[in-house]
Amino acid sequence: MRIVAGLIVLSASLLITTPALAQNWSFDARTIGLGGVGDINNVAANMVDEQRPYKTIVLPFGLFQVLHNLGKFNPTDDDFDMVRAIENAASPIHYIIGRDSTDTGTQFMSDLRNAKMNRDLNTYAGFAPINDITAEGLASPSWGGTIKFHKASGGAFQGVYIGGGPYLSLKTSGTFDPALTAIWASPTPVYQANATYLLSSTTLNQNAAAITGGYRARIGWPSGVGSGGETEGLYIGANYHYLWGFFYQDFDANARFDTNAAGLLTVKPGVGAPVVLARETSTDGRGFALDAGVAAVVDRWELGFGVNGIANRMDWTEVERTEYVLSNLFLGGEFIDSPAKPVTDAHVELPVDYRANATYNADKWTAISEFAHGFNGTSVRGGYEQRFNSIQLRGGARYVNERFEPTGGIGFNLSNRTSFDVAAFGTSANIERQRHLALAFSFRFGVQKPGAPKP
Repeated sequence: MRIVAGLIVLSASLLITTPALAQNWSFDARTIGLGGVGDINNVAANMVDEQRPYKTIVLPFGLFQVLHNLGKFNPTDDDFDMVRAIENAASPIHYIIGRDSTDTGTQFMSDLRNAKMNRDLNTYAGFAPINDITAEGLASPSWGGTIKFHKASGGAFQGVYIGGGPYLSLKTSGTFDPALTAIWASPTPVYQANATYLLSSTTLNQNAAAITGGYRARIGWPSGVGSGGETEGLYIGANYHYLWGFFYQDFDANARFDTNAAGLLTVKPGVGAPVVLARETSTDGRGFALDAGVAAVVDRWELGFGVNGIANRMDWTEVERTEYVLSNLFLGGEFIDSPAKPVTDAHVELPVDYRANATYNADKWTAISEFAHGFNGTSVRGGYEQRFNSIQLRGGARYVNERFEPTGGIGFNLSNRTSFDVAAFGTSANIERQRHLALAFSFRFGVQKPGAPKP
């Protein structure tokens, strides 16, 4: 039960799964250096990429940082640190400078989950989580292939796509009372008499398998349009995902901290338990989602527009609710849980994700941009690559969740078909949302000049 108790702050720390997560988990340092454009793409734009594939092998130097002390992941270990464990899980692949430098509020959370809070809130000074944070995301990669039932000259075709993969969604939000974080941020002790501080967080996640069927088509341009390059044409794609859910959780946590006339923590009678958790779960869900997109390659231009998650929905049955109550903050002990009871079936819809992209491929350089609206609101990304004989220089930026973060990178041609890429990017994968510099490394195999038109 101590692990459940810790979720009062842990669920808020899940907010570190920000839009930067795509870069944090991406294996391709070239893509990261270009601002992360294309980490989530439309189905037709992916068809264009498949015409000039290259393989990537990541060098996961971040794992050496994450795995050097596995005790942080073990709740029975003295070094267990819930927030640090989640931070590392959010960004495990790439090397982060100052990865362990932020304050995770270890003492605060340990005292809370063990009901051994210090009555003086100034004891936890230095812990500085942001007050209001919200994040959501969807991981839904699909693996499969296209059966082409019609082929024409110039690479034109029509076909049926069959594939599948995981469908994992998360939406989480949390609030730390600004008056409480002000105490922790103050250089001198602060005592507020007869005050009330509220903490809350909600986390909803769905785990499902997606069985995907789709349509794929490439239509050649009429004579006189384009330059005749082998990737040119109009690409059309659509997917229907049948979703088979195997785990649903809607977790809600609320904590109330009251002070007495001296500004010290107390438990006031008649206002309810200081910490109350509620958890609804199901293991039986069904749903569907639709994706559609178009992309056009004309001479050196690539343009695309896609919509992901059209009419998406998941219905979960046999939902059960369990409540956990901590009636004191100082005397030790466990949470008291009520018996699970059935509740109303859950219906979940995710935001529809809209994306538009434009790329221009010159002989020696490539410029790429992307606009998206859906998860986490509106985001804009862009990047530029300059190619020389032996190296490629890259720069980019992304504006996500009202934050602007630059990226950069360099690629080294080791042979005609092998390159080594390094990228630098900003990440805020910590509960204090401080920016850190991260480094990504990967090898590319199979393409001599990525991004340039094929000869």
